[in-house]
Amino acid sequence: MKIAYLCSRDTLPGSPDRRADAFEHDLIVARMREGFGGHGAEITAVAWDGPISQWKAYDAALVGTAWDYWDRVNEFLNALDWIGAAIPLFNSAEIIRWNCRKTYLRTLEERGADLIPTVWLDDPSGVDAAGLFDALDTDRLVFKRQTGGGAHGQFRLRRGEALPQMTQPMMVQPYLQTIEREGELSFIFIDGQLSHALLKRAAPGDYRIQSLYGGTETAIEANNADVNAARGILETLDQLPLYARVDMLRGNDGKLLLMELELIEPYLYPQEGPGVGRMIADALMKRL
Repeated sequence: MKIAYLCSRDTLPGSPDRRADAFEHDLIVARMREGFGGHGAEITAVAWDGPISQWKAYDAALVGTAWDYWDRVNEFLNALDWIGAAIPLFNSAEIIRWNCRKTYLRTLEERGADLIPTVWLDDPSGVDAAGLFDALDTDRLVFKRQTGGGAHGQFRLRRGEALPQMTQPMMVQPYLQTIEREGELSFIFIDGQLSHALLKRAAPGDYRIQSLYGGTETAIEANNADVNAARGILETLDQLPLYARVDMLRGNDGKLLLMELELIEPYLYPQEGPGVGRMIADALMKRL
């Protein structure tokens, strides 16, 4: 059996413009090969934007390190429709289409998820920055692209600072200092079962937790309350994804707040959860 692991070209070994964080691609692919090898299956990293005819050579596809989709979202979604029509695709094109714009958080909030207060800027031109600070009752804000990942296009702003030009629909949230004091918590679920949890912390003076910006990760034994808070997010979904990463930040009252539900191309931190490749392989094989 052959499985395609969909990625962006700039994560592939040998790429002339390989991403600085592409070592993460290498780590997760190595775990996947271990996991699928236990089933006598082969998993191969393949650029998601390759020729349509190639998918006939595979029995299923797993969306992986597709870390350019946010700048090519329509092309990406169209490609997934083609792939999903040819072979089983995980997560499904339907789930990914819903998850690719962060407005999905509105749906989760309606279903009971606790979120960081958010203002949605579908048209950010002519935005009154002072009004945003007042509306969210804070002196520091974080601006994120509604379609984006890896902190791409994200910035932090203090009251009184000039607002940069924004050309994309954005979301705006108060900056919570718990990102500095504790860090961001991530919970990785495979077919609804917790694989592992970790704490991600930014480099001193920064708030972005990705490795590109000097962020670090530590595996943790999360307490039951925190795990249940993360699992509760998955329980609001109409269909259970094969893989999910629930990113949360503790509010000032100690309650975990949902930052992101990553169902498209989340890095699954295989060093902190060495069994994740086996879990994904087991779960995918059961679904085929």
